[in-house]
Amino acid sequence: MSATIVNPLDMFRLDGRTVLVTGASSGLGARFARVVHAVGANVVLSARRIDRLEALAAELPGAFVVAADISQAGDREQLAAAAIQHFGRVDVLVNNAGVGGGVAVEDETVELFRNTMEINVTSVWHMSKLCAPSMIAAGGGSIINIASMMGHVASAPLKEAHYCASKGAVVNLTRELAVQWARKGVRVNALCPGFFVSEMTAGMDTDEGSQRFITTNTPIPRMGHVHELDAALLFLAGAGSTFYTGQSLIVDGGWTAR
Repeated sequence: MSATIVNPLDMFRLDGRTVLVTGASSGLGARFARVVHAVGANVVLSARRIDRLEALAAELPGAFVVAADISQAGDREQLAAAAIQHFGRVDVLVNNAGVGGGVAVEDETVELFRNTMEINVTSVWHMSKLCAPSMIAAGGGSIINIASMMGHVASAPLKEAHYCASKGAVVNLTRELAVQWARKGVRVNALCPGFFVSEMTAGMDTDEGSQRFITTNTPIPRMGHVHELDAALLFLAGAGSTFYTGQSLIVDGGWTAR
């Protein structure tokens, strides 16, 4: 990328760049895909639900759809290979796919914990490993790991140890990958949302108790609106963050500042 930006808005453009978004069939992933497409990116859409991916691709001319179960190593390998074959390389990887849910430690099973770690952590490591070589060969790139504010603090009284453990792991994996690849031109950062309306938080926006909990404990007393992650995503993806790596960009209305 050019060392000199004449028009500051150019820092948010991704013209000709290939952006791969996992978990793109709904929620934040679908929004991320729309946002990067709007600023000129070639978009690779991936998730399990092919019908939703195809519906989204119909809105995004040129988007490339790859159905994949991100919990499966073979699917991850096929996804990265297909994206690179189709567009020649991956410039930006958005590791968005993830799972979570409230359950007390006493009721968590080993299977639940392992599955959460596989999807939320192992897939992030694996997709990064698979896409980084094409970035390095092209002279650089950006990996954006969608973590959570819960990767930095405990979630209690919400009970989700498996989720907090996985997102904490993503935060430190981000640091390690960033340091290993910094001199090869690959930046790795974590985008850490607070409470946003999505499939994972379904119902919280209409539940009176949940809203009372959120407004009482969030300095900006509400859930985030999905567009309030757009600028953070584009900052991490593009030329505006060429001296920024190994960091967590927390967008949580001040929750972790308390």
